[in-house]
Amino acid sequence: MVSVYAVLGPQAGVTTTGAHQVGIDFSGHLGLVREIDGRAGRHDAPPGAVYVTSRSPITWLEVSDPTEALEIYPDRDLVRRLAGDLRDTRPIPGEVRPSFAEPDGVVFAVASRLRRAHLDSGAGGVTDIEASTLAHLLAGHLLRRYGTGPVPCRRGPAGELRPGAVDVVAEYIRAHPADVITLDNLAGAVSLSPYHFARSFRATTGMTPHAFVTEHRLMVARDRLLRGDASVTAIALSVGFSNISHFRRLFRRRYGLAPAGLRAVAR
Repeated sequence: MVSVYAVLGPQAGVTTTGAHQVGIDFSGHLGLVREIDGRAGRHDAPPGAVYVTSRSPITWLEVSDPTEALEIYPDRDLVRRLAGDLRDTRPIPGEVRPSFAEPDGVVFAVASRLRRAHLDSGAGGVTDIEASTLAHLLAGHLLRRYGTGPVPCRRGPAGELRPGAVDVVAEYIRAHPADVITLDNLAGAVSLSPYHFARSFRATTGMTPHAFVTEHRLMVARDRLLRGDASVTAIALSVGFSNISHFRRLFRRRYGLAPAGLRAVAR
């Protein structure tokens, strides 16, 4: 598995998301123009939108907003090998169906960890074992969720959350942006005990529930800073940070700039 992280300004020219790739856009976009198989269309994409390509690449014709994105090239040999282990009664081909700008909590979690590795590359990044674990998590998830086999297996391995449960958790976070979110809240959203949920969530995503919530809140805060004129304090409160100093520390650690500094550079 190979990943590429990039922060780009508005793109007037043509850019491409390649075939057999998983991409996540951590920044929201309005009025994107994309072309797939010769057909172009305009759409909006929220922060965290996920793109999964099969044989056809995506050509981006207009990107008028700054972009923070991570592109992942899964190990296709690993995907094919796992395909034989994720079958019900017939093999699953090592291919996935394309998906454009859909939310995907597992991809968000894996991509967030890889993004931190890129940003913290001087501090060691991810270990070989962690990288291998993330590669297996992602490949298995792609086959279960996007697999093109005739009877794809939708069950996850023992110890992991049921398919779709991470998306339920992500939707709960999106629906309660300014609220205090507890482990009990998240576990209740998928009808599990807090202990079972915490262990299964990490096994499914490679990330703790607390880290997942924090990554989502920082992503939304960044988008609101770049799009509106609300104060840093108002934005911090709107995404669930009651301690503004703590928010500023986390934001600087994640993006390398204070919230006000990011806004100043963007404008």
